[in-house]
Amino acid sequence: QVQLVESGGGLVQPGGSLRLSCAASGSYSGLGHMGWFRQAPGKQRELVATINSGGIINYAESVKGRFTISSDNAKNTVNLQMNSLKPEDTAVYYCYGYFLIQLRWAEAWGRGTQVTVSS
Repeated sequence: QVQLVESGGGLVQPGGSLRLSCAASGSYSGLGHMGWFRQAPGKQRELVATINSGGIINYAESVKGRFTISSDNAKNTVNLQMNSLKPEDTAVYYCYGYFLIQLRWAEAWGRGTQVTVSS
């Protein structure tokens, strides 16, 4: 089983920055991709950014040019640098990963970290 633990959320003013980190632990033999989703109150969970084991990155249109995803395969972590934050970025951010566990691919999710953008 794989566990994902997020850190780095908090309260920030519009225009500010935050950095989220997610660490994976547990037993797995392969990594497909990792990334971040978010869910605002009353809305569906949506993709923010993903990065695969080959370094290919995908961003939601709403965060392009403001957010940067990166990974450290040696440390089994994925990070999300969020700049020029807007009130509409307020949400619970969830770390996500797709792992090869005992010859089967499976999803793993973190518990989420709150990001609030407000003056």
